[in-house]
Amino acid sequence: MGKIFLADLFCGTGGFSKGVCNYNDSFELAFAVDVLPSATQTTKKNHDTAYVVNSDIRNLKPSDVKNRLTLCGKDRLDLIIGGPPCQGFSSIRPFRSNDDEDPRNTLFEEFAKYINFFRPKMFVLENVVGITTHANGSTLAQMQELFLELGYDTDWRIINAANYGIPQKRERFIMIGASDSAKIAFPEPTHTFNGKTIGSKRRDKMIVGNDTLALSALSVMDAIDDLPEIESGKSASYYNSPRTDYQRERRANMDKLTLHESTNHSEKMLEIIRHSGSSISSIPSHLITSGFSTCYSRLEADEPANTITVNFVHPASNKCIHPKQNRALTPREGARLQGFDDDFVFCGTRAQIVKQIGNAVPPLIGRAIASAIYSELK
Repeated sequence: MGKIFLADLFCGTGGFSKGVCNYNDSFELAFAVDVLPSATQTTKKNHDTAYVVNSDIRNLKPSDVKNRLTLCGKDRLDLIIGGPPCQGFSSIRPFRSNDDEDPRNTLFEEFAKYINFFRPKMFVLENVVGITTHANGSTLAQMQELFLELGYDTDWRIINAANYGIPQKRERFIMIGASDSAKIAFPEPTHTFNGKTIGSKRRDKMIVGNDTLALSALSVMDAIDDLPEIESGKSASYYNSPRTDYQRERRANMDKLTLHESTNHSEKMLEIIRHSGSSISSIPSHLITSGFSTCYSRLEADEPANTITVNFVHPASNKCIHPKQNRALTPREGARLQGFDDDFVFCGTRAQIVKQIGNAVPPLIGRAIASAIYSELK
């Protein structure tokens, strides 16, 4: 069969589309856009045939994108994916399909505008779980009504990364839209995970891996214990022997380790880290003044990680201290817990790379979703 061309809107690192393309060779990223320069550099580095644009999507006309794609022999988009930032959801207005330059458009409306212009067979919209209850559910209802007006049936689920072979308890909202009577299907779980979740009041909308699955959720150490021990402020470029299939797969034939460099913690922070346990309550009160329950806390070695954030190299902001070593996670460890292969190239400063990793859709989520919708797209 021919190629399945996709667009990745609000692409960040391009991890979502990388996962989709990794499912099989039929998928090819044709177009991607993001407002962050370092993020689009990363996307381009890992999708070298794609048309990647660093821009506010509101300043980019779909007709101009189509003209550029046509020149490259990509005259259509079969699939559009993306995670429009949720800040604009509170102001969704009636969709104006003929006014694609209105600067008041919310970023969600920009996503819908590209759907309306390119008419892909399917789309996938990813976002935070909170969108399901925003404005008592009316925001989500408006979104689905808008897509129905455009000719797309939609359905949504809450999925947990731990159920798909990712060593992280990361829950996300996934909406799939389909036209031309295409069937909507969500990926079946491959791993059992019974830990605490945020979830949804709509239990029928949560995908949960039951106890009959042969595989258990992967733990933090299943993902990272082939990486050498290092101290605060130190780095290493060699691997230890892999212990798990996940570690072998993520290495992707790399023989030199990159991004395994620890934050250079202050003496006070090192003292806090030495006291750290499963929650902030492990820290003596004289060492800290405030913080959420997960701040200054250590990841459990034998469980999936908590959700990786954009500050996972700084213990003051979230649960990100190594299970056994006295330091926060390294960028490479964060990337492993997000399911990035070690040969995925990140561009920018260390701080920019950490933010890219924390914001990313795990590539293995993209691969799982691709497996569910491939038969309809082909």
